[in-house]
Amino acid sequence: MNSILQKIVRTKHDEIAEAKRHRSIQDLRYAAEVAPAPRDFLGALAGHQRMRLIAEVKKASPSKGVIRDPFDPLAIAHAYQAGGAAALSVLTDVSYFQGSLEYLRAIRQAVQLPVLRKDFLIDEYQIWEAREAGADAILLIAECLEASKLQDLFSLAVELKMTPLVEIHAKANLQPVLNLNPRLIGVNNRDLDTFTVDLSHVVRLRAEIPAEITLVGESGIATHADVKYLKENQIAAILVGESLMRQADLESAVRKLLGDL
Repeated sequence: MNSILQKIVRTKHDEIAEAKRHRSIQDLRYAAEVAPAPRDFLGALAGHQRMRLIAEVKKASPSKGVIRDPFDPLAIAHAYQAGGAAALSVLTDVSYFQGSLEYLRAIRQAVQLPVLRKDFLIDEYQIWEAREAGADAILLIAECLEASKLQDLFSLAVELKMTPLVEIHAKANLQPVLNLNPRLIGVNNRDLDTFTVDLSHVVRLRAEIPAEITLVGESGIATHADVKYLKENQIAAILVGESLMRQADLESAVRKLLGDL
């Protein structure tokens, strides 16, 4: 795990400890169990002829600082939905991405699309938090988790009827992920050690991943040509944040990115 990721994970441990002091997991579980049932995030992405877009609501990042200002999460979500996104990803990390679980809660109530909690999830408490807030899916980053913890978090998400999107970058992490028998894998084209981006990375890993697993390309996707390249190489879905967040007209930007693919 690289130093930035290590720093974020250390912060997460502190945040989770603080959250547990303010709200017991028993209370959180009760609230999660009475939350509206999850929407079908996997169904929104799998088995479609057209490229499926997970459009990301993202204010900032550690490497780029603030990406969108002013930042109106509900207006962004509505524009994405109108433009033809299949699902939404909402950054909920506060310390490094200026996100919020409250953004996810409000967006889930305002739109019809399934919503992913994108964060650095390392503890079961966060899975219950996600479900209580209305998340239909969660991101699990293989580079952040030991195999046993990845299995535990994956299993809990499935038990709660959420879709786990399991993300990898390094090929070395692929086998532990495949051992989960996942239906959805995301490949991050960004090397988190060097921050370099290679769009062909997901294409190379496609050959190593069973065809029945829906594959999501993440990072480095900015143009219609990028999307066309990925679709031609059997990538079913894309997760796009920064390049969309920098556009003035988000609805138009989504339509332009996807085109007729």
